[in-house]
Amino acid sequence: MEAQVIAAYGRHLRVREPTGAEHDARPFGRKLEIVCGDGVRCVWDPSHGELHAVEVLPRRTALYRSNARGDAEIVVANITLLAVVIAPRPVPDLFVVDRYLCAASSAAVRALLVLNKLDLDGTAVLREELAAYEQLGYEVLPLAAREGRNVSALAGALDGQTGVLLGQSGVGKSSLVAQLVPEPAQAIQTGELVRGAEGRHTTTSSRLYDLPDGGQLIDSPGVRDFAPAIQTLDPRGLGFIELDTLAADCRFADCRHLSEPGCAVRAAAEDGRMNARRYESYRRMRRLFDSLRAAQGPGRRLPRPAG
Repeated sequence: MEAQVIAAYGRHLRVREPTGAEHDARPFGRKLEIVCGDGVRCVWDPSHGELHAVEVLPRRTALYRSNARGDAEIVVANITLLAVVIAPRPVPDLFVVDRYLCAASSAAVRALLVLNKLDLDGTAVLREELAAYEQLGYEVLPLAAREGRNVSALAGALDGQTGVLLGQSGVGKSSLVAQLVPEPAQAIQTGELVRGAEGRHTTTSSRLYDLPDGGQLIDSPGVRDFAPAIQTLDPRGLGFIELDTLAADCRFADCRHLSEPGCAVRAAAEDGRMNARRYESYRRMRRLFDSLRAAQGPGRRLPRPAG
């Protein structure tokens, strides 16, 4: 049978048939990488009394990250929308936000920013910082999940989409899920859930939910750091969308936008046409890209991951 992976936690899967029937399953073989959102082909193994996922169906989109060795690891599959959740507390790391957006760009997935916890001090300052993203065309949705304020705007953005919520631990993704997803669906246990203090991981598995007004939502564990897979990034701009136009005026076609003469990107950062913090973020991403590439070893090619 063919099914959709609606939960993934370690080597354990929860899959759903087109009829709506759900089953526990396990990947067949150690080399099979299966994540939430995947379509899989499953067979029943009578000798072990369990369902095996034996094949991953072709992915329409896939979001990848780099590990410390520079290898690509898949995060979620078949998404159409990436929602980066931030809040005044914990203190947002906008450099990590940029990495999420670069990963979305490299995966050809639409991205938006969700500003949660409007009731906290510091929201006004953060809104000013997010104006730079709005100028680039990114949508910013301000809301307060615990109070249910403006959550309908996010529900509208997810209508007809398969979206994933990503962000630092403690930004309120679980509260958003509680507002968007009916309680019976939330009650399904797919892994260890930790009821800890804000700022700690509260979800240890990825889980896909059907939304009552249409669309699907994947809730993924919070992270403290994230690096997009270098294999998926365009080496010219590394996923920074403003470089698509600015870099066209660089003197050299292979300009790295660091210290090369005639660099139009650096000039734009100096005269204010490119946000200075975003340019610094690009510089950090370039150094990260180079270090992860070096970790791959000399002469090793960087093929795009499958999917």
